Amino acid sequence: MNDWTRRDVLAMLAAAAWTPLVPRRVPQVTAVGSRGAAAGFRVRTITAGTNLKSLADTRALDAALGTLKRAKQAVTDAGYEVQTVRIATQPVLEDAGGRERASALIALQALDRAVVAESVLLSVGPVLAPDGDDPDFAAWAAELAHTTKNVSFTVRVASPERGTSPRGVTAAGDAMVAIARATPGGIGNFRFAAAANVPAGTPFFPVAYHSGSDAMAIGLESPPLLSAGLAEANTLGEAKQHLTELLESRLGPLERLVRDIARRERRGYTGIDVSPAPGKDASIGATIEALTGVPFGAPSTLAGCAAITDVLKSLRVKTCGYSGLMLPVLEDPVLARRASEGRFSVRDLLLYSSVCGTGLDVVPLPGDSRADRLAALIADVAALSTKLRKPLSARLFPVPDKAAGEIAHFNDPYLTDSVVLKAE
Repeated sequence: MNDWTRRDVLAMLAAAAWTPLVPRRVPQVTAVGSRGAAAGFRVRTITAGTNLKSLADTRALDAALGTLKRAKQAVTDAGYEVQTVRIATQPVLEDAGGRERASALIALQALDRAVVAESVLLSVGPVLAPDGDDPDFAAWAAELAHTTKNVSFTVRVASPERGTSPRGVTAAGDAMVAIARATPGGIGNFRFAAAANVPAGTPFFPVAYHSGSDAMAIGLESPPLLSAGLAEANTLGEAKQHLTELLESRLGPLERLVRDIARRERRGYTGIDVSPAPGKDASIGATIEALTGVPFGAPSTLAGCAAITDVLKSLRVKTCGYSGLMLPVLEDPVLARRASEGRFSVRDLLLYSSVCGTGLDVVPLPGDSRADRLAALIADVAALSTKLRKPLSARLFPVPDKAAGEIAHFNDPYLTDSVVLKAE
């Protein structure tokens, strides 16, 4: 579908759903600071992109760690809350053979210890060639997830040059099953994803990777700010206008600040991934419900997702990465609650990704899900990404010893309890 046609379709959906909008009060944002004023968002990540000469290249790693320390301090001093700092490297292992990958485990474990000591997250990007055929890859991926804490990695399942990669799709499904079995509660799949047409410079993990000269990008946790932008609107047009104006007014100062930091650090500035990543106290599900007036998953949810994405894509700031809605079920209490109420399925999440989203993100699935069933879902994400020419990913989460309809419990600060969805 070309861009003109898609805009027309979204406009028709929006007109049908909200003419007119019902006036309503939206809870005000929590003040998290911005030069003395309420920003209404947190900086989820400052991500430094860097090139390693090898996995033993401590000089480049130390330089990136220093940059992040100074950048976090400067952003914090300006009044913003910074949740995490991260390093993304070039895909150092994407073209490696099986033996080379196996020998790299020790070096990756050493890198993990180094970044854990500094409270930094690390992503090494794609670790398997798109048409790679390595029968030992799933076991290798499980070992990496099991023996590290802060290392993220991916398999590239679609790219602009090659389209969908059937071998990559299969390898990703196999790896997710193996990782679920090798890590407590399947938690290792939080740091692994199947990446479809995801560009370099994306600051969000686990899909982040780097290309080119050293750079810097940021990602946001901003659902409360979106909710504030939608408050008091009487029509869809008003809601979109208010939201656009609010986002640009709040993000402009942050962009200028980070540009200046990048310049001082002699790094390029990649931009802001304006995707409103949710958290336990910052639900994007609640924001969408405030716009539509119905529970997430009910009719008009798709149109609500499309309307917010329209705004995110039109902002006059330099954007990067996904810059669309994220719908991570296990990271959003409202989405998890609506899943428990049976209001949406995995297929619905894939549908919403056609107008927004990151694909299928931390979706809880039965622990006995077969690799070929996961691969089938990944193939749909890859096909959708290729058809619409947009970055998507699949971060599927088989929960050991849990069946569809049962509640999965997580002792993790970033994950919320949720019902397990059917893998279909």
